[in-house]
Amino acid sequence: MDRMNRRARRQGRARPGRALLLALALPAGTLAAGTAQAQAPVQTPAPSSAPAPAPAGGAIALPEIDVNAAPAAATGYAAQRSTTATKTDTPLRDVPQSVTVITQEAIRDLSAQNLGDILRYVPGAGYAQGEGNRDTPVLRGQSTTSDLFVDGLRDDVQYYRDLYNIDRVEVLLGPNAMIFGRGGTGGVINRVTKQADWEQRREVRLQAGSYGLWRGSLDVGQAINENAAFRLLGMYEESDSYRDGVNIKRYGINPTFAFRIGNNTTIRASYEYFRDERTADRGIPSFGGRPLVTGRGTFFGDPGRSPVQAQVNALNLGVEHRFDNGVLLRNNFRFADYDKFYQNVFSGAVAANGRTVGISAYNNATHRTNLINQTDLVFDLTTGPFTHKVLAGMELGRQETDNFRNTGYFPTVGANATSFTTSLGATRINVPIAFRQSATDANNSGVSTTAAFYLQDQMQLLPGLQLIAGLRFDHFNTDFTNNRNGQRFDVTDNTVSPRVGLVWSPVAPLSLYASFSNTFLPRAGEQLASLTLANQALKPERFTNYEVGAKWDIRPEFALTAALYELDRTNVAVTDPNDITRLVLVDGTRTRGFELGARGRVTDKWSLLGGWAVQNSEITSNQSATIRKGNNVPFVPGTTLSLWNRYNFTEQYGAALGVIHQSGYYAATDNAVRIPAFTRFDAALFWNLSERVALQANFENLFGVKYYPVANSNNNITPGAPFLARVALTTRF
Repeated sequence: MDRMNRRARRQGRARPGRALLLALALPAGTLAAGTAQAQAPVQTPAPSSAPAPAPAGGAIALPEIDVNAAPAAATGYAAQRSTTATKTDTPLRDVPQSVTVITQEAIRDLSAQNLGDILRYVPGAGYAQGEGNRDTPVLRGQSTTSDLFVDGLRDDVQYYRDLYNIDRVEVLLGPNAMIFGRGGTGGVINRVTKQADWEQRREVRLQAGSYGLWRGSLDVGQAINENAAFRLLGMYEESDSYRDGVNIKRYGINPTFAFRIGNNTTIRASYEYFRDERTADRGIPSFGGRPLVTGRGTFFGDPGRSPVQAQVNALNLGVEHRFDNGVLLRNNFRFADYDKFYQNVFSGAVAANGRTVGISAYNNATHRTNLINQTDLVFDLTTGPFTHKVLAGMELGRQETDNFRNTGYFPTVGANATSFTTSLGATRINVPIAFRQSATDANNSGVSTTAAFYLQDQMQLLPGLQLIAGLRFDHFNTDFTNNRNGQRFDVTDNTVSPRVGLVWSPVAPLSLYASFSNTFLPRAGEQLASLTLANQALKPERFTNYEVGAKWDIRPEFALTAALYELDRTNVAVTDPNDITRLVLVDGTRTRGFELGARGRVTDKWSLLGGWAVQNSEITSNQSATIRKGNNVPFVPGTTLSLWNRYNFTEQYGAALGVIHQSGYYAATDNAVRIPAFTRFDAALFWNLSERVALQANFENLFGVKYYPVANSNNNITPGAPFLARVALTTRF
């Protein structure tokens, strides 16, 4: 208990508030006063239909060098290239995998700050509630809290991420351990950060909106000289909510630096401090197989005693050198320290009479330190009639994790009572709660290490026909200690993960592909805290994906994609029905689906972003009394449709209309509660007030429909927001 109290006090220390924005603004004012050079005009509605205006001056003229440090090329809502899916600079249409890139322009037009805001525009991707304290994407039927990366390096702690320093978000669907290593069971999400790039930037963006939202962000950068540049990104946000008693505060600062050594070497360094504080909101319970009929703002539990505090300190270092013969050597290193604490007093089940509801409580503290290093060598060669682009690489990683959990007890009910019953007319409670460890609460620590080697060949077999084949070997070890009883487990997995794909381009803008890939999930689980005496000797879970698809660049700025796939999960550990003291491995789930995506400029004035997905995800074996073969996997709608249209009437004025449709889905594996379908309409207006000032207004849920976008279980269901409005003023000076 003392340990938890110390952790809670540390997590709850006072942090800078609104003064942070003023502090961040000082460098901008100082730099602006120290230069007489003119600044580039602000990015406003025009970029959705035309290239951004050239800088009016101020950027130092520098010779271009052929390095891969800059983000992949993108125009408007469409990206043309990426280095993430293959670790080589490759056109997206030559990648044998479904890849959706949400560009900076799309992020800004959607007024998106969170992953959940943008995943709805990715066919085959969705979002779950995550108990109101963490990002929980759902990729091809697989819920995950760890398959998240930043600049290609693992960022796997459970917290809510922000997009203030993000240039683009890449969603790669289908498992692919050959590139990313363990996990990535349904795919991965990679955030590409904004970097120092020798461009002169002076941008401030201020936002205000419904329920007391206000947010400010800063982007300042310039060349120091011909060989060095810096960029500073910062953000602060505060907001209440349509949910009673719920609020959020978060802030971050991210300086980045770039250095050129000669014409062939680039060094990059960045540091990020990010803190997110909010109320853990687990929504409402169900009744009669559907969400309980109640006000969308009704809170069940105690919001005042449901805090979430996440803090990230991360340092990234990258070096790229291109030899005179074209060989590229690249090394990326990340050190990240994460502190996460959350406590929630939340809803249980409604009584059969429909008059009362149970309330439970617990808290959890996690500390993790990640050390990850990747080294890649990329080179071209020719063997007879074939040309090759070869990737050879190595990844080394060390992750130290401490986890501690307490259960909430209600002494007014009984010394060992873990539930409090209240009427549906008084769902917010204020009663004594004592937090202490139960017989099953976690108190563990562990060290996980990775040593991986991989080799990939992108081989041109014939004009228009490519073979992409790769193999990765992972030596993954977890040294895990259960601090409650002193049990120690030392488990090593040596796994081989292949990927094979064929890409055929019958005509230049069209590619057809077929691929096979897989990944594994060790018994320590995605959060490295699930080893037990019963499961330590079991094989890792396996995820295997078969996929065919097509990618068509109808025009350079507009692309259509389609994919048909089957994803199988196997080696799921369940209790042996003939011997409850042991676990056995069974088939887990199978997801089959079709995805259709569209993004880019349809015309010079009309930009489009969206997709359509049809999925069937079911459990393929009996796993318990309630998890039965044939049940649907939770959080997976059978059909999703999203479409965002922006049209620029003139260079000064533009407007957008969006629609999001989601069919019904189940809230848990027992399929006892079904979440109803919904259709939501959004809109936006854009004004260029001048070359340097732009105004944007976004409107969510135009018609105020009542809906339930996400859930975590049968009794944790989040009502969607009513009509919301946000206004943003962006200026570049």
